[in-house]
Amino acid sequence: MPNLLLFLLGLFLLAAVLRIDTYFSLLYLLAAAYILGRMWAQQTMRQLRTQRLLVNRAFPGEQIPVELRVRNEGWLPAPWVEMHDSLHVDLISPPFYRRVLTLMPHQEQRFHYSLTCSKRGYYQIGPMTWRTGDLLGINPQLTGQQKPEYVIVYPRVLPLDRLGLPTRSPLASLPAPAPLFEDPTRIVGMREYRIGDSPRRIHWSASASAGQLLVKRYQPAIARETLICLDLDQASYAIQRMYQASEMAIVAAASIASHIILHEALAVGLATQAIDPLQERLVTMSLPPRRERAHLMGILEVLARAQTYRQEPGEAAASNGPNGQGAATGGDGVALPLPDFLRRESLGLSWGATIIVVTGGESQALYDSLLYLRQQGFAVALVLVMPSAAPGDRATHATALRLPIYRVWREEELEHL
Repeated sequence: MPNLLLFLLGLFLLAAVLRIDTYFSLLYLLAAAYILGRMWAQQTMRQLRTQRLLVNRAFPGEQIPVELRVRNEGWLPAPWVEMHDSLHVDLISPPFYRRVLTLMPHQEQRFHYSLTCSKRGYYQIGPMTWRTGDLLGINPQLTGQQKPEYVIVYPRVLPLDRLGLPTRSPLASLPAPAPLFEDPTRIVGMREYRIGDSPRRIHWSASASAGQLLVKRYQPAIARETLICLDLDQASYAIQRMYQASEMAIVAAASIASHIILHEALAVGLATQAIDPLQERLVTMSLPPRRERAHLMGILEVLARAQTYRQEPGEAAASNGPNGQGAATGGDGVALPLPDFLRRESLGLSWGATIIVVTGGESQALYDSLLYLRQQGFAVALVLVMPSAAPGDRATHATALRLPIYRVWREEELEHL
């Protein structure tokens, strides 16, 4: 635009000095084209409407159809509109979708493409940008943008026999033909009120003193809830196969949770320390045990977002509520070691509940923590992902103490075991 204005100014001076009518006519023509073209492009930009339609949940191996809609709601045609939709490289190649089109007044055009979900993750789709301008190209191009959306690809869910795990109440709760029974005369503690708790369980006097709703915790006859504790610390897995092992650990956690809810009809929860792309930092992602199928989808969504971390001094950890969204908490601001993390997460469980630990590393501190939890009345099980072929002395000692240990190798190697 500065070059055009200088050209018009020079043309005006030349026409004024030479007093040639043709130069004045050319000056008026260019000025009119510039002003009308700019007004036309601005009006076109104001009347453009774009929309992206897609299903933002999928499993690996599925394809997500995407529909783009572009509509000109004005009375002026859009000579040209260039659309550019930015995509993730793991979903499509090349990682963008581009079209150039012309829109008549009140015309709508639709375009389609597909996203291939090859692996689990939390992916950003967009932002979608579009450009337009006047037909002669003498005005600057105008741009617009539509906010991005996000696609969640759940982890794979496999039958437990493919993971080498037993399938008849293997790791889940203590077997019991009768439903959970709680003795209301035996109060073992209190906890914060959660949506769905019966008003009869509210401890009104304690709630008044604490300034928040508290409910009574009764000692159960049989606990039928399970907590899966997933270790995503990169130090727990061998460096040369850290990615494969951590992904297999997530698959194992998802498969166990699916089996417990869908086949055992029991409550299951999840607790892990991981990097959440929603907050772009290390958080504690915790979901209390429940048995609804919608709760299973919540667990799978958390597992889809969770990313491995490497503990650094001063890196913040966070704690979150039942929706799986991390929130900053106090403390020393670092991720807890797995043995300490297990003890902390066990505080909110009922007596007799089952704790399943999914990790890739063994340590004496871990086995000591599992023995401690068992002494506190919990049923414990350890799932080792991609372990060494020969169990170490610590594992042999843990087996002698009746700590159930299950070893999971890579999925493609299971048929050769």
